[in-house]
Amino acid sequence: MGVWTAVADLVLPAGCAGCGAERVPLRYGACDACAGELTALRPGPARPTPAPAGLPPCGALGPYAGVLREALLAYKERGRHGLAVPLGALLADVVAHRLGGAPVRVLLVPVPDTARAARSRHGDHMRRLAANAAASLRRAGWPAEVARPLRARPRADSAELDRAERLAASADAFQMAPGRAPALRRAARGRAVVVVDDILTTGATLAAISGRLTTAGVTVRAGAVLAATQLRQAG
Repeated sequence: MGVWTAVADLVLPAGCAGCGAERVPLRYGACDACAGELTALRPGPARPTPAPAGLPPCGALGPYAGVLREALLAYKERGRHGLAVPLGALLADVVAHRLGGAPVRVLLVPVPDTARAARSRHGDHMRRLAANAAASLRRAGWPAEVARPLRARPRADSAELDRAERLAASADAFQMAPGRAPALRRAARGRAVVVVDDILTTGATLAAISGRLTTAGVTVRAGAVLAATQLRQAG
């Protein structure tokens, strides 16, 4: 969708989100070299090994490494909120690829932040990404909307948990907001429902979200993320 090369340079009080280079032209926070590396990535299937029960078919832009990893950290943890625009467009590419490339009606369901995480990040980072992904899809001819029917319960930082602990923590980490299930079913009618997140690790979060939506009567078509970690076969 060309977002990295189709926008004007922004004056930002920071270096490149990918490599940290300073005093170079930036396009939404990335220098030309890093923007080129990101646009060279192509969405593909992603699935952890072993995959948790209930995990839908997933796609990712690339591995959680290099420039993609640095851009995600800059956006998520270092306050570079302007990166939501290009990262959202890249997430839209993953959604389109996962759904077969031909425009269909889409409903994006972002993984919600906990209240604590949203406060520390000055807003729900996936809410911003999903909104920009939907806007990018609409510009490309995909009728896309965003639904946020779920709330995240307080839980430990997943970065501090191993695989078994992540699975256990995710099992009860999300709940349907009161009264939202009927509206969600109406919004999902005739649309491909895609759960979106930034990083796929064990798959526990996407599986848990998909389970909650299924219980509410909504079928999840796919999961889409920007980056996937490289997991080893268990045992």
